[in-house]
Amino acid sequence: MTELGHKIDPLHTDLWINGAWQPRDDRFDVVNPATEEVLASVASADIADADAALDAAQAAMDDWAARTPRQRSEVLRRAWELMTARLDHFAHLITLENGKAGADARGEAAYAAEFFRWFAEEAVRADGMITRAPASGARIIVQHKPAGLAVLVTPWNYPAAMGTRKIAPALAAGCGVVIKPASETPLTMLALMPLLEEAGVPPGLVNVLPSKRTGALVDHMLHDPRVRVVSFTGSTGVGRKLLHSAADQVLKPAMELGGNAPLIVFEDADLDVAVEGAMLAKMRNLGEACTAANRFYVHEDVAAEFTRRFAAAMGALTVGDGTDPDVDVGPLVNAETRDKVAAFVADALAKGATLELGGTAPDGKGYFYPPTVLSRVPETADCVHDEIFGPVAAIQTFTTEAEVTRRANDTEYGLVAYVFTEDMKRGMRVCERLDYGMVGLNRGLVSDPAAPFGGTKQSGLGREGGHEGMLEFMETQYISAAW
Repeated sequence: MTELGHKIDPLHTDLWINGAWQPRDDRFDVVNPATEEVLASVASADIADADAALDAAQAAMDDWAARTPRQRSEVLRRAWELMTARLDHFAHLITLENGKAGADARGEAAYAAEFFRWFAEEAVRADGMITRAPASGARIIVQHKPAGLAVLVTPWNYPAAMGTRKIAPALAAGCGVVIKPASETPLTMLALMPLLEEAGVPPGLVNVLPSKRTGALVDHMLHDPRVRVVSFTGSTGVGRKLLHSAADQVLKPAMELGGNAPLIVFEDADLDVAVEGAMLAKMRNLGEACTAANRFYVHEDVAAEFTRRFAAAMGALTVGDGTDPDVDVGPLVNAETRDKVAAFVADALAKGATLELGGTAPDGKGYFYPPTVLSRVPETADCVHDEIFGPVAAIQTFTTEAEVTRRANDTEYGLVAYVFTEDMKRGMRVCERLDYGMVGLNRGLVSDPAAPFGGTKQSGLGREGGHEGMLEFMETQYISAAW
């Protein structure tokens, strides 16, 4: 099957188990969201495939965990080199199955590759310690060991990065993995497997199981006694269900869940910086990100000017098929997502919001929705309380620091917040009072492989990236010794 001259390798549409492609008669279609045409038919894994993948991962892990940290590090470093050399290929695949524009897709591919380099460096830094117990005089020896097999479940919004952000630390720690990519976007992760093989990842250590029976497949794996870690990125609702399943085996959970990010612009903010940051925070991946700015709180003294500048920046974006290099904004991933975004806008307008830009989906093929700016959004609007997951900015106003901090914290989510002010004393004070795992201070982008990514409250458990990301796949062992 071809799409704008790009041929999907038919081999890369099968299951990847024990270092080999495994065809299956049971398959499902992957659709290009810009054209609504079928890109490929992908094999759908069943319970027997899950067992085979776990068998392969367990067998491969014994040798992998026994390798020195430097040996594991060199394989990960080679994976970074190979992926970096092929960024255009992976970016094009991301655009085809996810829809994001070319520049955005290439940014994701580079970000995804960087996790291999970062965790190549972290693989040799699973530091322990030796100290002496004050009371008994015994030596306290602390070390970190591979936790065991890990089941990784990834979403559709970052087909490459959400996989490498889990695979790289798991391999650095010494674990074997089975990854279940989202059914909307499995092609990028499948295409990564030959690259990992070329980098030196042993057969069976990483297995990929696309499936149209996600719930049953993952639940089965989480009840296998060999599995010790579950790492999931996705909605809070699904995360709760996985935590229930994980509880039966007392698995170690790493959960990166939903968000409802506030973006606060104080009256002393540099509006050029604030608009640039707001564009990044809102429009990265078309707003289809748990880190996307969802609620805009702008001080009433600068609200009119900020809204004017921001709407102008949003209106300058070109909407279309992301394979066109002149396009800034591609389609949303599917019709359901587009219709949900449209419903949020209709609800806000019905409740009194003002439409500054956009607001109407175009006719024709593709799941497109234009960049949209709403001002004077009432607190009762649904989009204030739920993730929009699309290119819609909902602007409200505030008057005092205490008021906006309270409103920003008034949500069950606590993933990321954004603050813009030229007063760094106030900026740091507000950041510390915000109940969020991450805060962008005068920045619209917080994601970085070197930083611990994760949230508070119902936005998740644990951290990905940074040093902490590898420790999610390790257990701490303490030895009490006398000599």
